[in-house]
Amino acid sequence: MPPKLLMDLSRVKLDRVEAGPEEIRRYNPQRHEFEQLDGIIHFDPDRAIIVGFKDVGADEFWVRGHIPERPLFPGVLMCEAAAQLCSYYYARIWGSERFLGFGGLDRVKFRGQVVPGDRLLLLARSTEMSRRRTIFEVQGIVDGRIVFEGVVTGMAM
Repeated sequence: MPPKLLMDLSRVKLDRVEAGPEEIRRYNPQRHEFEQLDGIIHFDPDRAIIVGFKDVGADEFWVRGHIPERPLFPGVLMCEAAAQLCSYYYARIWGSERFLGFGGLDRVKFRGQVVPGDRLLLLARSTEMSRRRTIFEVQGIVDGRIVFEGVVTGMAM
């Protein structure tokens, strides 16, 4: 049985972008090829949830070498995109002068493929939040299907 979505997406305007790349850069330090988060659609600290997206392009650095003739968005980059979403959430709560680094990934499962041209919708729900450590449940969705899920732990640096 497939997992349940972290939130009811019918309650979110998926075509409305609350924060684009410039706003994300105010909170996240990643630049150039390693910017894996293109927009924030929904930020709800009262419910401890955030929704963002990554538009997977055909001109990205990994396309040429990751299964030539049939490129697949690498799972590690899906996890990185989710971690950047969590980092954005953390910085909005605690301030952008603090950096949230990877502390761990748990219970990660890949359930589908992501290819150039897809919009990877990213959902994260905070289950623990302090100035030193955060834990988020995360999911990636393409065309209404969960393509990956896991738990991201972040450590303040």
